[in-house]
Amino acid sequence: MAAKRIIVVGGGIVGLATAIKLGKKFPGATIIVLEKESGVGRHQTSNNSGVLHCGLYYKPGSLKARMAVEGVQEMTTFCRENNVPHEICGKLVVAVDDTEVARLKNLMERGTQNGLQGLKWLSGDEMREVEPHVAGVAGLRVPQEGIVDYPKVCEAMLKIISAQGGRVVTNARVTKLRESGGGWIAETTAGEFEADFLVTCAGLHSDRVSQLAGEKREVRIVPFRGEYYKLKPARQFLVKHLIYPVPDPAFPFLGVHFTRLIEGGIEAGPNAVLAFKREGYKKTDFNPVDLFDALSFGGLWKFLGQHKRMCWEEIKRSFSKKLFCESLQRLVPEVRMDDLETGGAGVRAQAMSPDGTLVQDFSFVRGRKALHVLNAPSPAATASLAIGGEIAAQLDGQV
Repeated sequence: MAAKRIIVVGGGIVGLATAIKLGKKFPGATIIVLEKESGVGRHQTSNNSGVLHCGLYYKPGSLKARMAVEGVQEMTTFCRENNVPHEICGKLVVAVDDTEVARLKNLMERGTQNGLQGLKWLSGDEMREVEPHVAGVAGLRVPQEGIVDYPKVCEAMLKIISAQGGRVVTNARVTKLRESGGGWIAETTAGEFEADFLVTCAGLHSDRVSQLAGEKREVRIVPFRGEYYKLKPARQFLVKHLIYPVPDPAFPFLGVHFTRLIEGGIEAGPNAVLAFKREGYKKTDFNPVDLFDALSFGGLWKFLGQHKRMCWEEIKRSFSKKLFCESLQRLVPEVRMDDLETGGAGVRAQAMSPDGTLVQDFSFVRGRKALHVLNAPSPAATASLAIGGEIAAQLDGQV
């Protein structure tokens, strides 16, 4: 390929991984990543629980399933080669009573179809050999699951992009995208940048950025805040690895769980409530434009109507430590309210359709000399290198 110029909008982990894969696919190309913050990976990338998801939950044949399975292997190799802190510690998915056993068996079948290795069914007693304080009648051991320091992954990615001859420009919020001479000009707060091809990986603003490039905003990013507690140090012995519930297919989120953090400590959560700001990590965070954008979208009201009970339960749990603790006690009954201290929060960039359904799979939209990542929530961090590889493959012959 003759030397070309490619702009990647978004300096989260997906944008950085994409820049790396483009640099490998198209040696000699000039690749510029535009990031609106003063540093990379400031939002979804660094405000999550740091889990390496291996593809247990996702529909067989979906992009999520394929890219999570490929991605966890590639990310683990990346961390090992770049001395990024990580650990493949394994996860336990728990059926708390007999009503959840059939769903857990279905989950095991799905994981097997997705290509996961070493899945093991555990009885209640066998489960407590792994996690002595867990409740439940059966469990699924998922050995390929792990934990990682995603901000340090981003630091390593920056070095690779630089070594490839690429450039990451921070404090460069894109204000306008316009076609010019067969390519694109990105107007930003750091000046104008010109390219032959445009890739957008804008996370919480992916719908807005693709709209700047002329795409119809048919789906809308609706931000859901996930709030966490942490176990106090004296009670961290209650959890050894990762403990997850069996997801309820009637609800769109996984439910609260326990996660051991790579830097130490145990995180418990998250719930899922509508954020009043796309980057609103606190209950008091508010942006009138973001809130109007969500409330004026008919899909949100349909979603709320379809999930009234779940939404109400999530709101109550957001304001009640007691209810949050009771949810955690389903998995680990010895957890007490006094064991919990306030943790962090993340905001999930979830694309929602006009009919109120959540877009479940990763979603890419092709434009003229452009490709837009419209939906890449969890497990996008784990799968980021696989997503970047997919984008580079789709651009082959187009750039």
